[in-house]
Amino acid sequence: MDIASVNTQKALPIIGSKEGDKALREKTDQFESIIVKMMLDEAMKDEKNLYTTNDPGDKIFKSMYREELSNASAGGFGFSQMLFEHLTQKGVKH
Repeated sequence: MDIASVNTQKALPIIGSKEGDKALREKTDQFESIIVKMMLDEAMKDEKNLYTTNDPGDKIFKSMYREELSNASAGGFGFSQMLFEHLTQKGVKH
């Protein structure tokens, strides 16, 4: 990585602008999705599978299912809203 590529990176969104708020909301939703995925993984780590064998494909499928479930439910648990409100109160408003 060279210095020239560092200077061409995107600027951080300004909190308080519509684009900045939209970008911040997306990031807080993504953060909530990660938290929900971690909770689902922890809750289901000792799950016994009664109907199929415990093969690696089954584990991958269940992991992908939990990831999609957490992505679909992001923004619905309240973590994202609390974090968004906290960051917008702490951020610089223009």
